[in-house]
Amino acid sequence: MKNIFDWIKCINTTKPPVGSFTDKDWDFWNSYMIHRFLSQNLDYLELVNEVQSLPPQDKKQIYSIYREYIPKNNKWNKYIKSKVKQPNKDLVIYIKDYFECSSKVAKEYITLLDKTQINRILTDIGIDKKELKQLLK
Repeated sequence: MKNIFDWIKCINTTKPPVGSFTDKDWDFWNSYMIHRFLSQNLDYLELVNEVQSLPPQDKKQIYSIYREYIPKNNKWNKYIKSKVKQPNKDLVIYIKDYFECSSKVAKEYITLLDKTQINRILTDIGIDKKELKQLLK
């Protein structure tokens, strides 16, 4: 059974042919994650962008393209994490309930409102000062 890192290694270094994998191996293939990991290397962005247009179910075709076009290398591509800080989950719930909107919209409101406005809303709801400090961290 192959995990995502095994598949990346197959694409980047070992390059075994498509027929060498079992059906069980292919069950662990995740096209989205393969695209995501390979796109961390700026040299592969154009290729990944093109290959993403294929249906994710075409696992063998996607693997074959990457196997052929990505040069053999042993370089590790650092995974890039989002730098956007997510608001406190409880705060999102309170804002969502206050405005009677979705979580997505509540997160937008949190970014648009300043601390004093959020503070007033939470006080109106009946949140005590101790919990208020926790929510606004």
